[in-house]
Amino acid sequence: MHAYRTHTCAALRAADVGTTARLSGWIHRKRDHGGVLFVDLRDHHGLTQIVARAGSDALAILEGLRVESVVTVTGDVVAREGGAVNSRLPTGDIELIARAVEVQSAAAELPMPVAGEQEYPEDIRLKYRYLDLRRERLHANIMLRSAVIASVRGRMIEQGFTEFQTPILTASSPEGARDYLVPSRVHPGKFYALPQAPQMFKQLLMVAGFDRYFQIAPCFRDEDARADRSPGEFYQLDFEMSFVTQDDVFNAIEPVLAGLFAEFANGKAVTPAGEFPRIPYRESLLKYGSDKPDLRNPILISDVGSHFVGSGFGLFAGLVDKGMVVRAIPAPKTAEKSRKFFDEMNDWARGEGFAGLGYATRKAGEWGGPIAKNHGAEGMDKLAAELDLGPDDGIFFAAGPELQAAKLAGLARTRVGEQLGLIEQGAYKFCWIVDFPMFEYDEEAKKVDFSHNPFSMPQGELEALETKDPLDILAWQYDIVCNGVELSSGAIRNHRPDIMYKAFEIAGYSRDRVDENFPGMIGAFKYGAPPHGGSAPGIDRIVMLLAEEPNIREVILFPMTQKAEDLMMNAPAPVSDRQLKELSIRLVVDGPRPGQAATGPGVGN
Repeated sequence: MHAYRTHTCAALRAADVGTTARLSGWIHRKRDHGGVLFVDLRDHHGLTQIVARAGSDALAILEGLRVESVVTVTGDVVAREGGAVNSRLPTGDIELIARAVEVQSAAAELPMPVAGEQEYPEDIRLKYRYLDLRRERLHANIMLRSAVIASVRGRMIEQGFTEFQTPILTASSPEGARDYLVPSRVHPGKFYALPQAPQMFKQLLMVAGFDRYFQIAPCFRDEDARADRSPGEFYQLDFEMSFVTQDDVFNAIEPVLAGLFAEFANGKAVTPAGEFPRIPYRESLLKYGSDKPDLRNPILISDVGSHFVGSGFGLFAGLVDKGMVVRAIPAPKTAEKSRKFFDEMNDWARGEGFAGLGYATRKAGEWGGPIAKNHGAEGMDKLAAELDLGPDDGIFFAAGPELQAAKLAGLARTRVGEQLGLIEQGAYKFCWIVDFPMFEYDEEAKKVDFSHNPFSMPQGELEALETKDPLDILAWQYDIVCNGVELSSGAIRNHRPDIMYKAFEIAGYSRDRVDENFPGMIGAFKYGAPPHGGSAPGIDRIVMLLAEEPNIREVILFPMTQKAEDLMMNAPAPVSDRQLKELSIRLVVDGPRPGQAATGPGVGN
């Protein structure tokens, strides 16, 4: 018999009754029934009920152990009687009568329970992440993540992609988020950077002639955390293709994503490959108030500013006269809602930092509220007819500068959809956001700058850059969005040096600066580069959606805190003066660094 187990804790069945088995695992729960002890023994695979009878050596040992102690139990497999059968467990038809117990590791008092799914503070969960990972839901999430990555690899290979690994130590880029820097010991005063993404390397692979590349790529960005973004590091399905148009990229990745979600969606509806809607960026901002629209929400936003030109409602009329906008957000079937519902929405908007959210109520075709009173019933009826509203549908209004009004309208659309129960459940709805503007005006810097990805091909190529207003130029850029979550950005790349120099010139970069900041890529393009493009859907966000988790940390093995700290491994942490000296680094900090007096070596002013 094996030293630790003949079966896993999920393997024994009724067919094993009458045999001897040996199991190893953690004591999940204990229940004392008057001299008979019932123990749920857990391993990676599942649970088996152990029974220690009165007077047995096994009972004495198990009674003295805390939950989460690791034991090996040898005993006899017996059938559970009648009402003792547990149909919720694969092993629920049997139990193991313990004859011998060997303690492999006795557990100390736990800082948090493993059995059950109680909520515990983030700092406790992350400091003791190895205990947190024993819990059923989190354990299942991590196994789902592994299965998703395995499926992604297979699907990409089926699509003709080849997996390559790109460097982790690379050069710092002046674009994008803040880099994590790594000092070089052999080149004092110089630093590597951890890659924010394998962007340049994957494009260089296309220049090198590899045609279709993919990688489950680690990426590092020194940016703040949020619910759908982990601080520090994350993983993405990075891919690139040569000799492709935007359509080719979409046709290659849609079957991967649609098939992946269908595989793990547990019967939920998934947008089929070939049917992902393509929504232009400006249309998305208008209709959904966001470039990450949740298509499960049926509410559509409309621009209704023209209805208020010369209107009796002076506030909106004045805003329109000044070139601002008025956006309408329908509130379907709200006739039975009290005035309190509409006032609370207005209070919510103010709490989000906006001036407020106007509204008009409607019941059986009769209008209510100050906006309707001042604009007039005839004017409101015309507006309602244009929006195809019913006689019991109310309206919310977001007014002001275009981007501000669009943002408020988008947030209100989401909140109204949630409050009224309009969000379709049991579905994964994908879309592409396309036709992003190539440039935008930076009000703070008072200059034109790139709005998205500086390495994208402008629509119209060099001619557009030379003849159009930069703010009117669109780029071959696109985002993949699912249920309101952006999975990735991507683009058809700018593979021509002349076009790249011109695009950067518009954004205020000299040719010398481009050569200095991007020497590898611009240099390679001068030796013949194919048209190419790609994208990089986020693995963490994909798993978060499939696991139906609201926070991305629930699908990551060892995430950091909101402040980018690893409480379990105590990182970041000070390093020794010897290490700093090897790296030719002298610290300049305000006050003493942790664990060292202000006068100690390595502290500068």
